[in-house]
Amino acid sequence: MKKFLHKYWVDFVAIPIGLFVFAAPFVLIFLTASKNSKESFQFNFQMPEKFLLWENIKTVLQTNDGIVIRAFINSTILTVVSVTLVVFVSSMAAFVFARRPGKLTTFANMMVLAGLVVPPAVVPTIWVLQRLNLFKTMQGLILIEVAYSAAFAILIYKSFMASIPREIDEAAAMDGCTGFSLYRRIIFPLLMPVNVTIIVTTSVAVFNDFTNPLYFLPGNENATVQLTLFYFQSAYLTQYNLLFADILLITIPPLIIFIIFNKKIVSGLTAGSVKG
Repeated sequence: MKKFLHKYWVDFVAIPIGLFVFAAPFVLIFLTASKNSKESFQFNFQMPEKFLLWENIKTVLQTNDGIVIRAFINSTILTVVSVTLVVFVSSMAAFVFARRPGKLTTFANMMVLAGLVVPPAVVPTIWVLQRLNLFKTMQGLILIEVAYSAAFAILIYKSFMASIPREIDEAAAMDGCTGFSLYRRIIFPLLMPVNVTIIVTTSVAVFNDFTNPLYFLPGNENATVQLTLFYFQSAYLTQYNLLFADILLITIPPLIIFIIFNKKIVSGLTAGSVKG
């Protein structure tokens, strides 16, 4: 028994701490969202006298002519379109970087790394969007999300493509499959492990994005799910039960996606780390 405890004492300490750190906030959100306005103001882990979770959620969904429902629709459109563009644009760019080395490719790689290091400039970006008539439009915000997410995705794709033997390209070229056909028919199907990783991580990032919709897509009619927190925090300042009910609604979709695809995310991030 002593040998067992000596061997696994780190697990016995780390697992409860990890469960508390990650589970405690969600439990607090759930309990607060289930209370009335008076109880929710206390911010504690006590059970509510009466569970009002469903009533609070209905109130949130009906508030301000269904602003939360509109926000979910806007966030869904933003996430689906942005992630689709990130997957195809980043994978094609990574294919060129990995298979067409040269001075231009080296310069492009430096620009990709700069996209990860250099912080975004809000005011110049708004100026560019205004000149393109894309400010306060969903199309403009989609382009912003794609631009901000592409650098990380390109690096992941490029790392994985380095593990794909070039002999596959040569064999396909002998059969007349070159250029975009090689990418579409041969390379892209091999990227499925990384595709899942990019889809999940980018979806969670775009869906949970707060600053970009705030700067580039203002207005209640354009609200995304994260911006609805502003509304409930200002309109219902002392009714934390409604605010936390909104937080609960926003938290559930990314949490479900992360739980389902957790193993695929890890395998996709480590794929290509060891060249075969």
